[in-house]
Amino acid sequence: MSKRQAPFSGKTAIISGGSRGIGRAAALEFVKGGGSVCVIARNKKDLERTAGELDTARTVDSQSVTSIVCDATDIKKLRPRIDAFIKKNGVPDYLMNFVGYARPGYVSELSLDDFRNNMDANYYGQLVPILTVLPHFMKERRGHIVTCSSVLGFLGMFGYSAYTPTKFAICGLTESLRSEMKPFNIRFSILFPPDTDTPGFAKENETKPAAVMVLSEGGGLMTPEQVAQKLMRGVLADKFYIQIGQGRLLWAIVRHFPNLAHRILDGETAKAIKKAAKNR
Repeated sequence: MSKRQAPFSGKTAIISGGSRGIGRAAALEFVKGGGSVCVIARNKKDLERTAGELDTARTVDSQSVTSIVCDATDIKKLRPRIDAFIKKNGVPDYLMNFVGYARPGYVSELSLDDFRNNMDANYYGQLVPILTVLPHFMKERRGHIVTCSSVLGFLGMFGYSAYTPTKFAICGLTESLRSEMKPFNIRFSILFPPDTDTPGFAKENETKPAAVMVLSEGGGLMTPEQVAQKLMRGVLADKFYIQIGQGRLLWAIVRHFPNLAHRILDGETAKAIKKAAKNR
C-alpha cells in the first residue's frame, strides 16, 4: 500500500468516545489508513464490538488495536491507564476526542443537573484526556489533538441551552491551547459536525421539542462515515477549523455577518414554531 493510500502508516491515535458514532467511524478511518489505535469508552460491550471491527480493518500485521474501558471524565482512573498504554507503546501521534451527548429541551424544563451533566460529558470528557496526554506531547514536542465541537459551538439555537455552552467551551479551550502549545509544536483541530445519524442523535431526539425537531430537519443529516472521512482529510491537511456540510456556509455568515446570521436563524425559528403548532 502506498503512502497516499496509507496516510497514517506507522502512526498511533488515542481516541476517546471511540466505540460508537463519529468516534467509531474516525477510528475505522484511521485504521484503514494504516494506523494503530487505542480506543476509550465506558460501555464494555460496545467497545469490544468496535475493537473487533477495527482489528478486522487492519491492513498490515504491525498495526495494533487497544481498548480501554473507562469514563473519560474520571482522571484518577483514566490517567494511569493511558500512562500504562504510552509506557508500553510509546507516545501517540494523535489524541482525538469524541465524548459527548445532547439533552435538548426548553430551558424552563431543564434542571441544573441537566446543565451540569452536559458540561461534565461534553467539556470535561474531552478535557481530561487532553490533560492526561498533553504532558507526553510537550515532552516529545510533537502531537496533534482533535476536539469535537458542533455547529452549535459557534451559533446558539433555541432548545439547546444546556448543550450549546459546552461546545462553545470546547472551542475556547482548543483556541487557548493552540496558542499556548505552539512553541511545543503541538497542533490542534476542532471538528464542527452537523446533525449526524448516530446512536447519540437518536437518543437526543427523544427529548427534542417539536419545534426544534422541525428546525433541525432543515439542516440535513450526515452519516458518521461521511463526517469521519472529511475529518481525516482536514487533519491530514493540518486544518484548525474543520467545517463540514452546510456548516461551512453558516460558519462564514456567523464570522463575517453575525447580525445576518441571527436574522436568518430567528426567521427559521419562527417558521418552525408555527409549523410545529399546526402539526399538533
